[in-house]
Amino acid sequence: MIEGKFGAKGQIYFDLDLIDGNGLNLPAEAMLDTGFTEFLAMNKQDVESLDWMFLRQNKLKTAQGEAFFDIYLGRVVIDGQEFEIPVFAGEEIQEILLGSQWLK
Repeated sequence: MIEGKFGAKGQIYFDLDLIDGNGLNLPAEAMLDTGFTEFLAMNKQDVESLDWMFLRQNKLKTAQGEAFFDIYLGRVVIDGQEFEIPVFAGEEIQEILLGSQWLK
């Protein structure tokens, strides 16, 4: 079972590895966002630096209204298991966000 830790304001953080296009594992910390219904969201600049494959663009409803996100095929390691997942990339995302899909 994956273990996390609480932030100063009650946020829940989990450690994970992002696997870049060359197969290099990069340790990172992600915050659980149960309002985000997909797997993972990151800043677009960070996603582009990982050299992940672009899949498509998709519109999502956010707290600020509807917005378009670029979707990439990302590789991550969580709790020792590797996953290939769709990663939503946006300009305004300041932290790596784990969505509620992980709870299923």
